[in-house]
Amino acid sequence: LIQIVMEVKDYPILKIITPNDVRALRFDPVDPIAKEQAQNIINEVKLNDLKGLLDVAVRLRDIDSIDSKIFYTPSELKEVFDGLDIESQEVLKRTAQRIKTFADGQRQALVDTTIKIPGGEVGHWVAPVSVAGCYAPGGRYPLPSSVLMTVISAKSAGVETTIVASPRPAPATLAAAYVAGADGLLAIGGAQAIAALAFGIGPVKACDVIVGPGNKWVTAAKSIVSGICGIDMLAGPSEVLVIADESSDPEIITADLLAQAEHDTEARPILISTSQDIINQVNDNLQKQLSVLPTAPTALEAVKKGFACLCEDIDTAISISDIIGPEHLEIHTKNATEVSKKCNHYGAVFIGSISAEVLGDYGAGPNHVLPTSGTAKYTGGLSVFTFLRVRTWINITSQEDCQELVNDCVSLARLEGLEGHARAGEMRLISNKRIK
Repeated sequence: LIQIVMEVKDYPILKIITPNDVRALRFDPVDPIAKEQAQNIINEVKLNDLKGLLDVAVRLRDIDSIDSKIFYTPSELKEVFDGLDIESQEVLKRTAQRIKTFADGQRQALVDTTIKIPGGEVGHWVAPVSVAGCYAPGGRYPLPSSVLMTVISAKSAGVETTIVASPRPAPATLAAAYVAGADGLLAIGGAQAIAALAFGIGPVKACDVIVGPGNKWVTAAKSIVSGICGIDMLAGPSEVLVIADESSDPEIITADLLAQAEHDTEARPILISTSQDIINQVNDNLQKQLSVLPTAPTALEAVKKGFACLCEDIDTAISISDIIGPEHLEIHTKNATEVSKKCNHYGAVFIGSISAEVLGDYGAGPNHVLPTSGTAKYTGGLSVFTFLRVRTWINITSQEDCQELVNDCVSLARLEGLEGHARAGEMRLISNKRIK
């Protein structure tokens, strides 16, 4: 093999675009070609059940043959965990505890509610779904952190059965599933795994909700099965956007941009700055840091897809960030807290240069499964709330005290032309003497 040695100056830098260029950008979380391919896979799995799942898994090299192991029970996951070195075990347990502490706090923020009304009470009860499917990518690098983030959130919500799906799972992934409390792991990935989770195939129960990040086929498959079951979001390639002024440290910014760039060749590192000098220094540092980064072959392709944008002031930088609605937003400015409070659209915000995005990736507490491709404008990241249903109830016990409500119901029904509604309401009038 011929090894090509690149000089520092040959590594890519962020192209520089204008605020108007950013306003013209359009991001689609679902790749149309991937969606067509995912639909074909889902159809095959749904039609042929377990045989279809195994056939696709072999064809797409999730497993070596139809006789390969595809499911791990909790006891088998524990065996893998017990085989890890003590340091790795402790890291997984400490990270799991931090995630659980935050998730438990979120769960406590949403409580059952009862409100008195004339004639009775109304309210809501909060209840978890019964079965959750948690996808964790395989690919270039196993992501046991994603297993912890998804499964622990489900368990803190009170979900009874939680199944992980991950192709060719590494020991760390299997061990993380045990630590998180998963009820099993399907060793298959892609659209075929999403089909198995949605419809319930082989050892996998049909899931009420499917969550977790994945490649473009996983995202496309989630968009297809949404409605058959719930999904957390349509997550595209990873993104990080840094808002920086002249007070920022270009080396730290560069390191944070590359931390996301190494995720995937389709990842998008973005710098929005009020300082041309900072942009120039970050680009210089990108070439230097890429030249010694082991994951440079992936990261440099992502850098080519990223960009820098020079803005005249911080308010303009904030408005450009809000147009993009990034997955991860870092604030590297003076008065970073005040700047962060002015930002409206992002998956998660990291305030100040110490608050590295990677600390969120690896278990500070808040979930790292976050909206991408501008979807942060209408949804938040994965949390215990993803696995909860708020169910309302009405209990009228005094016919006499509810008559104003009944009369208004009858009148409004006739305003809408729904006579059956009106007559059902009239059955509750005291004058009808129907209720004993």
